Amino acid sequence: MRPIEVVMLGAGGRGFHTYGNWILKHPDEVRVVAVAEPDPVRRERFAEAHALPPERVFVDHNALYAQGQLAPGLINATMDRQHLETTLGALEAGYDVLLEKPMAPQPHDCVRLVRAAESAGRMLHICHVMRYSPFYSALYETLHSGAVGEVMVVDHRENVAFWHQAHSFVRGNWGNSTRSAPMILAKSCHDMDILVWLLGRRVEKLSSFGALTHFRSEQAPEGAPERCTDGCPHWEGCPYYAPRIYLRDYSGWPISAITEDTSYEGRMDALREGPYGRCVYRCDNDVVDHMTIHMLFEGDVMVTFTMHAFSHENCRTMRYDGTKASLRAHGGKGELTLHDFRTMGERAIPISTPEGGHGGGDDGLMKAFVQALRGDAGALSTSARESLESHLMAFAAEESRLEGGKLIDMRAYRARIEAEVAGQEVS
Repeated sequence: MRPIEVVMLGAGGRGFHTYGNWILKHPDEVRVVAVAEPDPVRRERFAEAHALPPERVFVDHNALYAQGQLAPGLINATMDRQHLETTLGALEAGYDVLLEKPMAPQPHDCVRLVRAAESAGRMLHICHVMRYSPFYSALYETLHSGAVGEVMVVDHRENVAFWHQAHSFVRGNWGNSTRSAPMILAKSCHDMDILVWLLGRRVEKLSSFGALTHFRSEQAPEGAPERCTDGCPHWEGCPYYAPRIYLRDYSGWPISAITEDTSYEGRMDALREGPYGRCVYRCDNDVVDHMTIHMLFEGDVMVTFTMHAFSHENCRTMRYDGTKASLRAHGGKGELTLHDFRTMGERAIPISTPEGGHGGGDDGLMKAFVQALRGDAGALSTSARESLESHLMAFAAEESRLEGGKLIDMRAYRARIEAEVAGQEVS
């Protein structure tokens, strides 16, 4: 069987390190035949790794699409605000698309993408990688086995480690919503998707509260300079001191994200000149550092979701309480524990050992996408239409937060966004 062919759009962290590396490890299953990437260092690095000829290496998506359809599939690993234009072009060119989450930073654009894929008759799948991990698969199977009974209450927490918040959502690409998206979308559309998938229900109503409280200029200790490398007098006691985070012997993510030159000198230059050396209290970030959503799902299932930036762990923890048992889940440790009401005993749910990032979800997603390109319609567990639900939940939560916790009727919210998009298409 010949390997399936794909095109890579975006050769940064996800395009090169995650999806690109998986492809290199599975040459009999899939191969890249072209890449489009504006950064010359990343573009040349990817082309060399995948042995691409010069005529299959492009500076942007427009140059790529001008060549016509070069493969059945396209992996879109560009930044959030490039997703709409680049994906619409890919669908028009005839590609089946695997799109990095989130779909787009505006609700109307997400709907446009779904409608465009459906109109073109093309596959559009969002990288909700957690669905494909052994941990969440075991959680799904346990809940749907009936062992918990009817789920009544869910407590789902996304614990963002202090260093991860500083790296991605203060200093980094997703710190400012005008450049990327609200944090509840950029970080937690995964969680919204997991809740819908695990419960098999839709949200009826939700309300949300959240704020940016800590990572603000008024929280800066007296005398703190603009950059950690400018001689900060508080460096010893500051958990966010950039040289301590980025000048370690380890050179993988997130250290690899600050510069292509991961030598000590290259990283030091990046901290002196780039965004990751800034004091966390003197950045241009505007996304929340803690947020909670209260949701009422169909069937009176009540869910509380909390996302916060003040954790020693970088993982999700969950509790599902049902009519027969309570199920505790710790994503970081890969542990599922069922507490049975009848026997008063507890037992651990076995989980297979994962390989790859996101607890094995990255590998699982790529395998499924390749199978789907070969014609296995059921290989991917979610369509763009299904993924739209998680995005609309996140957008509605952000709207509620900005309006002081306003209660939002999700049926009316979905209908309003769909109608506005339809009206714009007609006009």
